[in-house]
Formats: sequence, C-alpha cells, structure tokens
Amino acid sequence: MSISQILKKFKIVAVVGVSRDPSKDSRMVLGYLLAHGFEAYPVNPFAEEIAGHKCYKSLSELPKTPEIVDVFRPSAEVMPIVDEAIKVGAKAIWMQLGVINEEAAQKAKKAGLEVVMNHCMATENEKLRK
Repeated sequence: MSISQILKKFKIVAVVGVSRDPSKDSRMVLGYLLAHGFEAYPVNPFAEEIAGHKCYKSLSELPKTPEIVDVFRPSAEVMPIVDEAIKVGAKAIWMQLGVINEEAAQKAKKAGLEVVMNHCMATENEKLRK
C-alpha cells in the first residue's frame, strides 16, 4: 500500500511521543491531523492533556483501535511501540522524519502492518491536497 493509500484509507491515528511543548513538530503534526479530517489521539505517559485533548499513556488505553501509529520517538525506542501496535491491532506504523528502525519495520511488516519510515505525516497528507 502506498503512502497516499494509507492516508486515504486510515483516519484514526495515535501520535506516540507527542510533546507538551507547542513549538515541537509532534504538536504541530497533532494539530494538523486534527484539523484535516483525522481522529488523532496524543500518547505520552507523562502528560494528562496535550493541546486541550486527553492524553493517553499507551496504545492500549485509547478509546478506539488506532489504524495508524505515528511515532515521534527516537529510532532505538520504536520496537516496543511496534510490539504494542501489533497487540492492539493497528494497521500501520508511521515513523516520522528521522525515525528509522529497520528491525522494527520488518517485525511490523511480518505481522501484516503497513510501514512508512522517515516521512512526515502532515507533509505527505498536504501533498495529496494539492
């Protein structure tokens, strides 16, 4: 499945590692997704609320199964996120710009998940709108 197909098909997104700092890219992407037709949930175990939205400590706490798990964590921290994404039944792992973990990507693919690595979800969605 291509990036454009993933973005058109899946609309429930868990943004893992979203920051409380409004100047961070993760916050800007969360806001973008919410403003452009996605049902986005912030996931950060150290925050109760981010950008006026309830924040969840893990993927398993979300009120809905995420279709896309958008990862804003260091590359070395992706594997446990992939493990949880597989466990909760996510359809895709999306590693943001600069996040690259081939081993985690292969594990996700083997489990049937779509994988996008080293791309910004907001930037890619914006390309589709033009």
